[in-house]
Amino acid sequence: MPSIESNQLLLAAAAAAEDKKAEDIRILALDPAESGLADYFLICNGTNDRQNLAISDEIELRLKREFGVYPNSVEGRRQAEWILMDYVDFIVHVFSPEKRAFYGLERLRKSATTLSVDDINAEVKAQIASTRKTASKAAKKSALQKSAKKTATKKAVTKKAAVKTATKKKTVVAKKTPAKKSAVKTKKPASSRTPRPR
Repeated sequence: MPSIESNQLLLAAAAAAEDKKAEDIRILALDPAESGLADYFLICNGTNDRQNLAISDEIELRLKREFGVYPNSVEGRRQAEWILMDYVDFIVHVFSPEKRAFYGLERLRKSATTLSVDDINAEVKAQIASTRKTASKAAKKSALQKSAKKTATKKAVTKKAAVKTATKKKTVVAKKTPAKKSAVKTKKPASSRTPRPR
């Protein structure tokens, strides 16, 4: 499934092409089983070579300015009949009308689904909503864990304080009670003494 960022990049590229008066803009969602290339193709055409260059330049400039993303590779700028811009998750194809009709990428990718800009916008909104929900759940879980940790810490501190207090009481009680007096030694009568050897 394409990421939110790649969908936003695709929408920005489509908007840039539309701003430069590209004709017949189509977004094809490629079947993942058939294509390891990319998730989407953005296909459009200009009326002449100069317009094709202007469209590709505007797409590159907008994605660089707004997202800091450059295409992996760009091909066909010199002839400007078919300019291909590879953005990894999607590929932009800017055709001249004749080359678009000749190559017919839409016909070659019969399993691909044609999407509108509104479809992509709805998908982005759904992805953002699910991400927020997940983030909200994670935040709640984290807050519960922090709360449990604080409670455990408070219990440990309370227990430690109780132990200290009990130890102090024992010490104080031990100091207050007088020590047992040792038995007084009485002298034994002299007769019972044993003589010392000399």
